[in-house]
Amino acid sequence: MSELTPFHLAVPVDDIEAARAFYGGLMGFPEGRSDTNWIDYDFYGHQFVVHYKPKSESEEHSNAVDGHDVPVPHFGVVLNWDDWHSLKDKLQAANIQFVIEPYIRFEGQPGEQATMFFKDPAGNALEFKSFKDFNQLFAK
Repeated sequence: MSELTPFHLAVPVDDIEAARAFYGGLMGFPEGRSDTNWIDYDFYGHQFVVHYKPKSESEEHSNAVDGHDVPVPHFGVVLNWDDWHSLKDKLQAANIQFVIEPYIRFEGQPGEQATMFFKDPAGNALEFKSFKDFNQLFAK
C-alpha cells in the first residue's frame, strides 16, 4: 500500500460543546462542517465526526492485552514516535485521566509500541500508539 486512503469514523457524544472543547480545543483537531447535532474534524487527514446521541447506560467491556484491560470498543491512530511523545506530554500537562497510562507495550518483541488509552467526555475510549520502527506495524 503506497498511498494513504482516508477513512471516515463517526462516534456518539452526549454533549456537542464538551466534544468541541475536547476534540477541537484540547486535541487541536481542525473543525470542518458542523450543525446542531454533529461536528466534522480533521483527524490526522481522516474524516472524524461526532454525532449527538442522548446518554445511555452501557456496560463497559475490556480484553486483557499485555497485562492491561484494553477497553472495547476503542479507536485511535498510529502516530510517529515524536508526535506520540508530544501528545503524551500535552495530555499529561492537561491532567487527562488515562485508562491505561502511557507505556511501551510488547517491549523487545515484534510489534513493540508506545501506547496510551484515555476517554473523551462522552466515555468513548481512544488509543494513540506509535512504533519506533514503523515497519513493525503488522509484525507477528
